[in-house]
Parts: sequence; C-alpha cells; structure tokens
Amino acid sequence: MDRNTFTGLFLILIILVGSTYLMQPSDEDIKREKAKQTQDSLARAGKPVKSPAAADTLKTVSTPKIDSAAILAGPFGSANSGSSTPVVLENEKLKIEISPKGGRISSVQLKDFQTYTKQPLIMFSGEGNRFGLIFGAAGKNISTNELYFTPSGSSVSVSQGDSASLTMRLNYSEGQYIDYIYSLKGDSYNVGLTIATQGMQDVVAPTQQHLTLNWETVLKKKEKDLASEQQYSTAYYNQGEAGVDHLERLESEKKELTEGKIKWFSFKQHFFSNILIAKNGFDKGDLAVSTSADLNIVKSFAANMQIPFARQGATSFPMEFYFGPNQINILEKQGFDIDKQIDLGYWPLKYINRWVVLPVFNFLERFGWGYGLIILVLTIVLKTVLLPLTYKSYLSMAKMRVLKPEMDEIKAKVGDDNPTLLQQEYLKLYKKAGVNPLGGCLPMLLQLPIIMAFFFFFPNLFELRQRSFLWMEDLSTYDAFFQLGFQLPFLGSHVSLMCILMTISTLIYTYFNNQVSGATGQMKYIGYITPIIFFGVLNSYPSGLNYYYFLANMLTFAQQYIIRMFVNDDKIHAQIQENKKKPASEKKKSGFQQRMEDYMRQQQQIAAAKGKEAGKTGKKK
Repeated sequence: MDRNTFTGLFLILIILVGSTYLMQPSDEDIKREKAKQTQDSLARAGKPVKSPAAADTLKTVSTPKIDSAAILAGPFGSANSGSSTPVVLENEKLKIEISPKGGRISSVQLKDFQTYTKQPLIMFSGEGNRFGLIFGAAGKNISTNELYFTPSGSSVSVSQGDSASLTMRLNYSEGQYIDYIYSLKGDSYNVGLTIATQGMQDVVAPTQQHLTLNWETVLKKKEKDLASEQQYSTAYYNQGEAGVDHLERLESEKKELTEGKIKWFSFKQHFFSNILIAKNGFDKGDLAVSTSADLNIVKSFAANMQIPFARQGATSFPMEFYFGPNQINILEKQGFDIDKQIDLGYWPLKYINRWVVLPVFNFLERFGWGYGLIILVLTIVLKTVLLPLTYKSYLSMAKMRVLKPEMDEIKAKVGDDNPTLLQQEYLKLYKKAGVNPLGGCLPMLLQLPIIMAFFFFFPNLFELRQRSFLWMEDLSTYDAFFQLGFQLPFLGSHVSLMCILMTISTLIYTYFNNQVSGATGQMKYIGYITPIIFFGVLNSYPSGLNYYYFLANMLTFAQQYIIRMFVNDDKIHAQIQENKKKPASEKKKSGFQQRMEDYMRQQQQIAAAKGKEAGKTGKKK
C-alpha cells in the first residue's frame, strides 16, 4: 500500500466517523422515535395506544379496565372492593408480596442480590404489572386482575427444609370460586401456583373452552449499562417440537404461538429471569416485548396464554414460577431446556462454551479464587492446550520469512504483469522447498472459534456480575476509567482502561507478528487497523472479556519468545535447501499445493482453449 492509498483510506475513515457524529439524531429525536415504535407495537398487538403527548410516560402494554359500576351490578360484584394490604410469602432467597387485588404476585425481591446502585433487587413491582384470568361471564368481560381476592391466612416465612402454601380466593357465590394456590419451599427460587376453579362451569361463557392468562410486567434497570441490559433482554419460550426460541432483542415484537404446547415462557432480563412453567402446557398464546423511552426501564413484556377449561365442577391447572439468576447450573435444574435462554453463541461456538470453557471455569471456581485469578488460570490452560498450533504457525511463518528473498527475486524476474505466471513460479518454489504457504494461517484459523466463543461467554456469564478485580469494580460490564462527559461515535461517553491495554497489546503483538511473518503491503497495514476498530467495538463490552484478550496477547508473547529460542532461521534455511535437492518423487505434496497445481493446470487449459477459439475466428475472417 503506497502513501497516497493509505492517505486516501485514512481520509475516508475520518469522513465516515465525522459524518456519523454530525448526523446522529439528538436525544429528543431518539426519544420521540422510541415512543413511536412503542405505539406502533401496541397498535399491532391490538392494545390501546396513548396519545403522542402521553407517549413519553408509557411504561407497559395495558389491558382495558373493567367498568366498576358494571361489575357491581354483574358477576363478582362483591369482589369489586377489598383490602389493599399485601400478604408476604418469604423464604431465604425470596420476599414475595401478593396483592389481594388480583390475587397476584405484585412484587418479588431477590434477597441475595443488589442492583448496581446497591439497592435491593426487585424483579418487578408497581401498577405497571398485571396478572390474572380473562374470560366472559354473564355477557361481560371479566379480568381477575381488577377484582379482590381473600387470603387464606396472614404473611408466611418459610425456613430451610420447610414449605408453606397460601390460597387467594375469588368468590362468585357460595360453592363457586377461583383459587390461586401459592406454595414456597425454604431454599428455592421457585414459587408454585395452581389455578383451581370450583363450580365455574355455569359462570364462564358457554362458548369458551379456554381461559386467557394475562401477564404483563415492566422490568426496570438493574445494571450499570442500560444499552447492554436491553441487548440481552427479551422474551423466550419453549413450544412443542420447535424447542426454545425468542423474540427480537433490539426491536419491539409481538408473536403468535400456535404450533404445539407451550411448556414455558420467560421475561428474561440480562442476568435475571421471570419464568412461568406450565406443567401441562398452554394450548396457545402470544408474547410481546417493547422498549420504552424511560431510561429507568429496560423493557416491557406482555403474555396472553390459553389455559384449557374443562367444563366440570372442579378444575386445576398447575404451574410454577422461577424468579432468579440466569446461572446455567441453576437453570439446568429447572428442566425443559430453560438454560438454553442463555446465549452462548451460534454453532459451533455454543458447544465450545458449553462443553469446554464452562466446565473448566466451574472447576476453577471450586478453589475459591478471585475471578481475576480464575480468568488468568483459564487463559493459561487454554493457551497451553493450543500451544502445538501456535508452534506450528510460528514455524510456518518463519519458513516463509526465510523464503522471502527468493520470492522477491522471482517477482523481480517475472514482474507484476502476469500474476498467473508469478503464482506458478511461487508454487514451484514452495514445492521444491517443501513449504505450505497456508501453514501459518490454518493453525490461527483453528484458534479463531475459541477467540470468538469468549465474545459470547463473558457477556452472559452471571458469575462475573459485581465481581471486582484491580480497578475493575464489575467484571461483567465496562470499566469507565475515563468519563468523557460527552458522547463519541462508537465509544460512548467513557473510555475503558482495560480495553486500551488490550488494544495496545494487540498492536504490539501485530508488530512482532509482522516481523516473524515478514508481512508487507496491505496485509501489514490491515493488521494495525483491525485493533483500532475493535477498540471501538469492545470499549463498552465487559472488562472481563478485555482482560482475557489482554492476557491471551501477553501469553502469546511469552510463547513466541520461548519458541524463538528453539527455532533457528539458519537451520530452517539449510533444511529448505536440502528439500530442494530431493527428487520430486520423494517430496510429499500438501493438500493446498495439490489443489493449487490443479487450479493452475485448469486455468492453463482454459487459456489454451480461448487461444484456439480466437485463432479459428481470425482464420474465418
């Protein structure tokens, strides 16, 4: 790459960055657009849409409220009023508030965790959350979320090894009621819920074969970085043979689920989940997720699931909530492939993370070390396993470096005008010297899946949440070592020190790698541009990920230094000269050399055929 070309590319880069910065929408434009997207999503979902003036305060999709006077004059009229004092169901891990209005779980606190700001971690709470049955009765639409239930007892605290249950009853008349039966064990993130009906077969509209279970919730910000939390938050579900799937992560979406029984669905936040498991499966339903203009809200969720209603005297539908961390070993115990909602990457990256990296990581955790030390040891283990590939790559690049003077002579002799002939001469040299030109690239390509696997592993690793190391107060998010006070394209409003160290180490690695390989021209410059691009990408990624890449670079330096002590260029040159003297029959061709020879031979045949055709055309003329 000459100076003019490099200057042109550099100017183009400046123009792209400058235009991105100058043309980026204002905060007010972004806020207005998000509100518009939310309204569009609600309109598609068939929900009422607030006016533009009220769009900024929208917090969740809402179900139309039932007219109070109509209820008093109709079914469940006596349940239109009641006490608002919540009943508390509590164990060692959860503190659950159950509201008499709707008989629903109105608030869940995880007692072992805190938010990034050191506040109690509340999974959800407030009026933006709804849970209840929707059905027709006496010509009216009934939503149990608006009616008052009667608790069977007072607040209950469950100790380890014990269990307790609480019934919330919605009375219609004597012998006709709906029960929400909650159960809780002493050391569990699970809350059992059985919806039971008695004598309701003559109350529910005769045309209805299902009751609609409506659950809506607003999940508020719990982590440092709202953008990252939104990126990893969405609704997941497991439906029939289709298995586990999810809604859009970056956009609002509503999806109809009609193919097979729905075993569970999840309102998943980055590191925590609200999951409802149906032991007998929902017949069908729909899920919706939407973003909000409110900077304290991650996303709003809504689900409408169809519960089969057998028109009998007594019916029951058992379910179970999971309110807890997105920790793989805990989610695995829930069954139904719930652990698959943790994104460990696409094939084959998820298998590398699931069956190689994670077991090693969990094994190292048993020693009780800090997570900074665990990542260091994990890196050493992986680099040691990959050492044979690193050695082979270094040796191959050293051979190509030794051959470079002879390649330069061939290039000067043949010139740049005939690339096909130049490549043929290079292949002849490779064949005589017994060198595979891709020998340095292939080992690096084999290591690439592991490098990329960590790109998914660290951002989704719950164990790193709020774990500190050195100046990094939380390895699961970026370390804002420098606060800029303003927004920059690609970087945001901060600069991560660990990302800087990772980038510097990568640039140094690139420099020494170029010395080993003898890279020149465009390849040399691309090697320096790539780390700068990745600095912009990884600046907002977890400091634990940047810490791993930094350690990997440092260990690679150490490995190459040791390898260099055992690799002598003079010996390599002597070996190449010996290979040249061997008869062609004694030399073993690599697969690459054979394919290249076949390709060159094919090109020559094509060129010869074209020449003959051109000659015939000339004679006819």
